[in-house]
Amino acid sequence: MQTQMKILLRLLLVAFLLLGGALPLRAGAPTEEIRTAIDQGVKILKNADLANSKQKAQVINQLREIVFPLFDFAEMAKRSLGSHWRRISPAQQKEFVTVFTELLETTYADKIDLYEGQQVDYIGETIDQGYAEVNTRVIGKNGQSYSVDYKLHTVGGKWRIYDVVAENISLVNNYRSQFNRVVVNSSFEELIKKIKQITK
Repeated sequence: MQTQMKILLRLLLVAFLLLGGALPLRAGAPTEEIRTAIDQGVKILKNADLANSKQKAQVINQLREIVFPLFDFAEMAKRSLGSHWRRISPAQQKEFVTVFTELLETTYADKIDLYEGQQVDYIGETIDQGYAEVNTRVIGKNGQSYSVDYKLHTVGGKWRIYDVVAENISLVNNYRSQFNRVVVNSSFEELIKKIKQITK
């Protein structure tokens, strides 16, 4: 995996788990929609012994139940595949959403011990009809800070995340570039194969 992608995923892990950390009293609907779940995730992490493999596995399962429902994985998968999405069958689209979701779950599970009590400052929020963006800054123990922006849209009347941008690096766009290279140079089937190898 590219170094840039590793840095991005490190930021994203901490960021999406901590979004509820420092919020203004007048936070809008997108922030309020996810704050309760995120707070639960932070509480679990703070009380966990991640050096204990059994407890780490339990924490990962708890976080999966709490945090992952905040994400629209189907939309993320579609956007990550870009123009190739329209060229595959509905069955292939369904398979891709499944393996893409497993890729994100596996990646975050592997990085869960990167949580070290980082803080998050809420910067702002914009809403435009069915779309919104929540802006935050993640602050590490050494005082270094990173911008993390959450892009959301409404699904069934609830706000769901479809992209996360850390230090101006979009998770979706980053994956799209990688996926596109595989599909163009080989095939969609090869892309599925490569992702499955990562998630084994």
